[in-house]
Amino acid sequence: MRFSPPLHDMPLLPTRTALSLAVALACQTLAQAQTAAPAPSATPAAHAALPMMVVSGARQEQAVDDLPMSADIISEQALREQQSRTLRQALQDLPNVDVRSSPARLAVSAASSAFARDGNMGVNIRGLGGNRVLMTVDGIRMPRSYVSRSAMFDREYLSLELFKRIEIIRGPASALYGGDGMAGVLNFVTHDPQDFLQTSPDAAPKAIGGRVALGWSEEDHGWTETGTVAGRASEQLQWMLTASARQAREMQTMGTNHAQDSSRTAADPLDARDRALLGKLVFKPDAMQRHTLTLEHSDKRQDVDQLSSRGLTASTGKKILDEYSSSKIERDRLAWDGRFGLRTDWADHMRAVVSYQQASSRRIGHSFYENTKTPTSPPITHSIRDNRYKERTWQIDLQADKVLRGDGWSHRLVYGLDHVRNDISNLYDGQAPLAPEVFPLKRFPDTRETSTAAYLQAESDLGNWTLTPGLRLEHYSIHVKNQNLYYPPAPEPARSKSGSAVLPKLGVLYRATDTWSVFGQYATGFRAPEAGQVNDRFRATVGATDNYIIANPDLKPERSRGVELGLRGRMQQLSVDAVVFANRYSNLIEDARLIQSTPTKQVFQTVNVERARIHGFEFKGIYDWGSVADGRLRTSFSYGQTRGRDRSSGAPLNSVSPAQLSLGLRYDRPQWGVYADARHYWAKKDKDIDLVSIGNSKKGTTQFATPAATTLDLGAQWRFQKNMRLNVALNNVTDRKYWRWQDVYGVAAGSTALDAYTQPGRNLKLSLVADF
Repeated sequence: MRFSPPLHDMPLLPTRTALSLAVALACQTLAQAQTAAPAPSATPAAHAALPMMVVSGARQEQAVDDLPMSADIISEQALREQQSRTLRQALQDLPNVDVRSSPARLAVSAASSAFARDGNMGVNIRGLGGNRVLMTVDGIRMPRSYVSRSAMFDREYLSLELFKRIEIIRGPASALYGGDGMAGVLNFVTHDPQDFLQTSPDAAPKAIGGRVALGWSEEDHGWTETGTVAGRASEQLQWMLTASARQAREMQTMGTNHAQDSSRTAADPLDARDRALLGKLVFKPDAMQRHTLTLEHSDKRQDVDQLSSRGLTASTGKKILDEYSSSKIERDRLAWDGRFGLRTDWADHMRAVVSYQQASSRRIGHSFYENTKTPTSPPITHSIRDNRYKERTWQIDLQADKVLRGDGWSHRLVYGLDHVRNDISNLYDGQAPLAPEVFPLKRFPDTRETSTAAYLQAESDLGNWTLTPGLRLEHYSIHVKNQNLYYPPAPEPARSKSGSAVLPKLGVLYRATDTWSVFGQYATGFRAPEAGQVNDRFRATVGATDNYIIANPDLKPERSRGVELGLRGRMQQLSVDAVVFANRYSNLIEDARLIQSTPTKQVFQTVNVERARIHGFEFKGIYDWGSVADGRLRTSFSYGQTRGRDRSSGAPLNSVSPAQLSLGLRYDRPQWGVYADARHYWAKKDKDIDLVSIGNSKKGTTQFATPAATTLDLGAQWRFQKNMRLNVALNNVTDRKYWRWQDVYGVAAGSTALDAYTQPGRNLKLSLVADF
């Protein structure tokens, strides 16, 4: 018996426009060919003549080297030349940064997602991930990840083709950004019209400019098309429109078993289609004002033929004949960003941001099975799971700054108010639910989460010293709007929560010489529990075992205290950063911990880890060898190591990834450049794995510990016209089989499907980019 999934009929809207622009552009650039200038380094830690500017470190533009904290910038050039299509690829060379990217192997009829614990759906910074890392687009908060049973909704509500850089702040950033910044901040910065109209400081601004790009990747046979057009309507008004589309199949693995059951290690067939649209209007009525209106839309759709979930399930007696699922995530954002020059006694500048964002995720799964233990009539049962998650968010920010100067000193104050209101809902529907549940139902009730805060940061320059104290006062509320479809059947009604936090920080920077500086920071972190953690509930009987997830209305907010010490060197040829850090946590939240296990009953609950500690160090830099054979040769390097432990039980923290070393070599000439990137991943040791929290604590079961691995990527860029360039990359050149720890978290060592979690083998990427 065979049932095929319905593939989404979704045309790639930007394709025709992009191809038309490409033809016109090709004619233009062929007529204007000339030698291109050498490209700057694509390495985040590159030392350049112009300082790298970052917005996230102090909530306003500032040079990275002036920050008393660790920060990285992934430039647009790095994203394009390495042809990054996912967050993991974009962040892969940053020390102590990892991204979970598991294969689509969720069974529609699954009772629980054993590997989806501890909030790992997203970026992990220094051993903490999930929703503890604040992700923003132009400072606007992105939706959270949500994991519950057979539904996993990640945080990639975005397309990397829309961004000109990614800013990363490591460690607690709650004093500036609130609770979601407990582990760090990722800010995705979109293009402005000026990026395409003013190509160099000396050139006259264009009336029309833009870019088209076409890319292909072998790892998922994906095609990407992107087109941007920007224009000047007048001296005061500029506009920009970017459209991007991508169509791909399943991400390849090193698995060779194509069986249609749980032993399958080849990737399940998948059809993926993504679209993104970004529009901007920038209005500057005079030199003292700037207003930006932004409209952003992104949607991603996937159809998966889940061949890996077929076959007989011994515990239930079900023989799965066919399973497939369709998922869709969408995000729409409308934002106004107003900036004003005031020159008053209380502020030099003021910024106001008002944003409305709506995000939704939906996954529909179909399962056809027969019951071999208790024959039914009809003999084949059709089970449907329709899982939905939605967020509607209002964000209002007011920020002002003031600079005071004296003889040999200056003080800059940044202060403001933040308010975020988030309405969250979920719905589980379908047919043939696992007993005793009845559809429709809600895992947690419709909830309104609000956060209101006032913050102040002062930056004082006293000779060679810079002191940066900061303080944030924040109040949060988790308000249950109604109990419909939650209680009953939940045994108890959901509960609301609220609380407040005072979050201080202090940063110090000392410029010892013209080339060396020392910095340090003490920062506090805070994160309120989420609606889905406080009131989450689930019950299903699988075979002879009752599986429960019970609510925890007494869940406490997470808190942290962190210290970071660093050294920066900026010499003529060598740029180097070294950092050590230590963070202590109280009431760290762990999702779905196994708290009771008997032959007939398993109970999971989101709980607080009373005390935890994470510490480690990072080392990164770049060495410029200077001119070599009419070209420029540079070497980049980075290494990071983190250790974490539950100080109450003595058990290790499973969210911590093994150490990683990255080495890069790049050679650029005027018309072409080549690079080689090597990465070594250390093994995950058994002593660094807590089996109890994963749920693999039964006798004879162990967690798969990833072995060490070394990979090599090669790439080149040919700038064959003034405004046209071809990028070629060959990844995993040695065709090495390897795993990443964040992907296999919760997978037993004895699993017959281990190869399903391997990274792609040797694969090719191509892209063609043209500016006009």
